[in-house]
Amino acid sequence: MARMTTWSIAREPYDSTVAAALWRAYYTEVSDRWYLLHEGHRTDPAELEREIAAETGAELAPPKGELLVARYAGEPAGSAGVRLLTPDTAELTRVFLYEDMRGRGGATLLVRAAEQAARALGARRMILDTRADLVEARTLYARLGYRETERHNQDPYAEHWFTKDLSPASVPAAAPAPIRTARR
Repeated sequence: MARMTTWSIAREPYDSTVAAALWRAYYTEVSDRWYLLHEGHRTDPAELEREIAAETGAELAPPKGELLVARYAGEPAGSAGVRLLTPDTAELTRVFLYEDMRGRGGATLLVRAAEQAARALGARRMILDTRADLVEARTLYARLGYRETERHNQDPYAEHWFTKDLSPASVPAAAPAPIRTARR
């Protein structure tokens, strides 16, 4: 009989080794995709290092944020971040799965867990932005009930903005399992 591999999602300190590895993989992928599409080359290594170092993720720390890490068969597989922008609005960010982990349901679990974390922070609405070339992300968000909306930030790379109502009436019937807290 085959053993079923499962996903788990837990809070992770934004400055942990696991979080740093996921951030590096996420940033490298989205940066390289942009440069390859628009300029025909990968990200300059020095620029990559500067940008990774500049975005520490500190805004994803409690009490106004959370970084969630998905594990598949116990191994880190992806992440999602939530940060409270106003008392009732949270932003979803850094949604990422390693390429070989995609297509196994982890992205949906991560986004649902991020919604749960945002509600726990008091948010009644989640917003996010993404780019046109990140088609998979836009498809995921639309499938999970996010609707495209007007621009809500000045990020020069953002091309699509989404929102979702997180009020109690909008909670899906089958809520995700509680989020565990990872220990260092």
